[in-house]
Amino acid sequence: MNAKEQNRKLKLWELDRLSEDAYKAKDKFPIVVILDDIRSLNNIGSFFRTSDAFMVEKIFLCGITACPPHKDIHKTALGATETVDWEYIASIQELALKLKQEGYILCSIEQAENTTKLDQLNFHATNKVALFFGNEVNGVSQEVVNLSDIVLEIPQFGTKHSLNVSVCAGIILWEFAKRYQR
Repeated sequence: MNAKEQNRKLKLWELDRLSEDAYKAKDKFPIVVILDDIRSLNNIGSFFRTSDAFMVEKIFLCGITACPPHKDIHKTALGATETVDWEYIASIQELALKLKQEGYILCSIEQAENTTKLDQLNFHATNKVALFFGNEVNGVSQEVVNLSDIVLEIPQFGTKHSLNVSVCAGIILWEFAKRYQR
């Protein structure tokens, strides 16, 4: 086999993707994603698609975050709004307290004093985790940061020290999914 044959791109039908019903029946990782005041419909759709890829239990949409169905959410979600469970809850503080009561570790993804860097996260894959992602400009609210068990930061080395919130989600969710699948 030559190098070109070894690296042949797979066709869509070769990817062994789950059907919607099989996906819904499959056990999910004990991760919930909370979107607070996310303005961009494309970012919301991207969260759904990434959450589908990493077997997230549920997405909570809070504040001004738009809900499906919406054509601009669908454009980036590519059907993931049909596979990933979601719920709208207006008050993020009430949701945070409810999740804490249910035994979730509350984890704000934010740049703050005394953060835990993603590469230094000491986390046991037996824990349930609630990941809070905030507004594209203002981030996670201070009230939620105060309620959090962990404030998690992705180390960055360039001049911006800022990632698009949906890119941030991909990095964070991959890190947690790796730990749960071991």
